[in-house]
Amino acid sequence: MTQNRSWRITALVFFIIAGSAPIDAHADAGFTKWINGFYATAAKAGISEKTYRQAFAGVSEPDPDVLQKAGFQPEFKSQIWDYVDSRVNPYTVRIGREMAVKHRKTLDAIERHFGVSRSILLAIWSMESNYGAVLEKDDRLHNVPRALATLAYADPKRAKYARTQLIAALKILQSGNVSAKGLTGSWAGAMGHTQFIPTSYLLYAIDADGNGRKDIWNSIPDALATSANLLKQNGWQTGQTWGFETAVPNGGNKYAGKTMTLGQWAKLGFARPNGKGFSDPSARAELKMMAGGSGPGFLMIKNFFVIKRYNAADSYALAVGLLADEIAGYSGMAQTWPRPHGTLDIKEKFELQSRMKELGYYNGEVDGNFGSGSKAAISAVQSRIGMAADGQPSRSLLDALRN
Repeated sequence: MTQNRSWRITALVFFIIAGSAPIDAHADAGFTKWINGFYATAAKAGISEKTYRQAFAGVSEPDPDVLQKAGFQPEFKSQIWDYVDSRVNPYTVRIGREMAVKHRKTLDAIERHFGVSRSILLAIWSMESNYGAVLEKDDRLHNVPRALATLAYADPKRAKYARTQLIAALKILQSGNVSAKGLTGSWAGAMGHTQFIPTSYLLYAIDADGNGRKDIWNSIPDALATSANLLKQNGWQTGQTWGFETAVPNGGNKYAGKTMTLGQWAKLGFARPNGKGFSDPSARAELKMMAGGSGPGFLMIKNFFVIKRYNAADSYALAVGLLADEIAGYSGMAQTWPRPHGTLDIKEKFELQSRMKELGYYNGEVDGNFGSGSKAAISAVQSRIGMAADGQPSRSLLDALRN
């Protein structure tokens, strides 16, 4: 009797999700079964049949792009200089300053209310969605319930995370803040202009424009205020920076990972390369040396670690801080990264793209990022001038174009 009742419940759930539509011939039976079975968990969390049906309408197989992207996270795989170059460069700084002017009133209000620097918010916006440009590219967006169900079904390492986020995403849909069609995000379920995962959205989302919806997908005020709220709730210190670039004295790299006051660091010979002193010698700071012992040092104070509540990678928080400084009008890094011989710095990357564009080989954005378009252009130029066509930017290629 119990077994028969269980079968009827499963059949009812399948009918709820599939309705009267024919079953897709290419459907993944195991994935469909997983979706059917997960409804019981969603129902216990308060998700209605109607919401569940809306969330999975037309979904019959996992999202293959999600599984491919899950295997690559640049924060943990790129060299620090390449990671920073692609995010802190003349293009992202210029657009950030333009956005600061365009959204000045919004940023004024958010800064007054939350006490979070506008340049930090602009840097996060840049890092997360290229100031919203990513949201205009359909190939970069995923149906969030499908993406999370894919991870829960096919990625054991992320299954627990995905189930938790899926329940949260369904609650967001049920709240009416976004439609099922509009519930889009990254492969891991991060959503909107400032890429909030569903559980963080439920904790921090703000209706800043006063239209009754917390819409981080379409409302820039809502998205930026939501980011500011996250930082504030996690201890953001108003008026303080994120950290300081520091020249490391001989033998000073042995202190990497240590924490002491800025005054104590100064007594050990650590100093800002621009000659300025530390604003608050009593502030505690941790020494980070992200490029190893031969690279530049950074003394990170409280706000750096608050930024990491957004993304746990040191490289992410550093890039946010560096980009924010340049958007605000401060100079960039004074020291250089220990790049391999023959590789390009960020100014040279821009120059290479510009020269290829002038020659008619490249028609993309001059942004310092070497994606498929840039690499194809490089290969074409290399073939033309008799170099091995490996598609990789190099000092020798730039020198050839200069000459």
